[in-house]
Amino acid sequence: MQNGQVINGVNAINDRLTAKDVKAIIKLGLVQGNLIPTFAAAFVAIIMTHRSFLGSVPELITMLLGSSLIMAGSCAFNNYYDQDIDKIMPSKQNRPSVTGKINAKQLVMLSVLLIIIGELLLFFINFETGVLGFIGVIGYVVLYSIWSKRHLVANTVIGSFPGAMPPLIGWAAIDADLSKTAWMLFAIMFIWQPIHFYALAIKRSEEYKLANIPMLPSVKGFNRTRISMLFWVLLLLPTPFLMPELGTVYVGLATILNVLWLLLTVTGFKADVKKNKWATTMFVYSLNYLLIFFAMIVVVTLIQMI
Repeated sequence: MQNGQVINGVNAINDRLTAKDVKAIIKLGLVQGNLIPTFAAAFVAIIMTHRSFLGSVPELITMLLGSSLIMAGSCAFNNYYDQDIDKIMPSKQNRPSVTGKINAKQLVMLSVLLIIIGELLLFFINFETGVLGFIGVIGYVVLYSIWSKRHLVANTVIGSFPGAMPPLIGWAAIDADLSKTAWMLFAIMFIWQPIHFYALAIKRSEEYKLANIPMLPSVKGFNRTRISMLFWVLLLLPTPFLMPELGTVYVGLATILNVLWLLLTVTGFKADVKKNKWATTMFVYSLNYLLIFFAMIVVVTLIQMI
């Protein structure tokens, strides 16, 4: 493209995309975070179905690559669809889709290409894995990005359905017959998300108001949001006891993680609580929770089978 060229009223790219730009377009941090439960579920499925780990490596690699691509493609579409509100929100104004480093047509083409290649890889493993991946894409792109995010206060909960698909995709790549354990991992991932994203939404409440996005803290306020977060944390408490097949060590460690999160959540109800500081602490704990929880599942499952 030549400097100064205009596409749809927006200046064309003046500089080439950098690695940092690409990471922002595909939301690399989100993709990497979701690969943790995807791999963990696949690993547990390998152990519980008595399959050879080395013999399952081709499926693992294909599944991880396919999952990464469909998530990256879905995130690229989200960047395309949210260009108008990203221009309003200060924390999003450095995105390449806002600065003009990549235009709308390029974003759509990139999104479709990544999703198609990713889905082909998942269907290559088996039909079930491909279908679950497709459900995840439709859920994130249509149900969340296009529909609920801009119209419903329940957008975060609705978005938690596609966001909880990674464990099912990982499990199905190894065992198409999804077990109760697979569905429990889905449930835990689902419950985790409102707490995580409400914490972030508290910090960015004013931004969402500016963009007219009905996030819970922006519409119902901090008091209502912290009650909802407490509700979801309480839902996590019984989940370890519903997975006794993972052993008593898992039940004990997972319960400790959940109780610590509950205690942290309760501190948000102090009269003198600094809501942004508390929300930041909750957000950081949620990130560590996800990493520790699924890493722990891999370790305790491996130990149990030795």
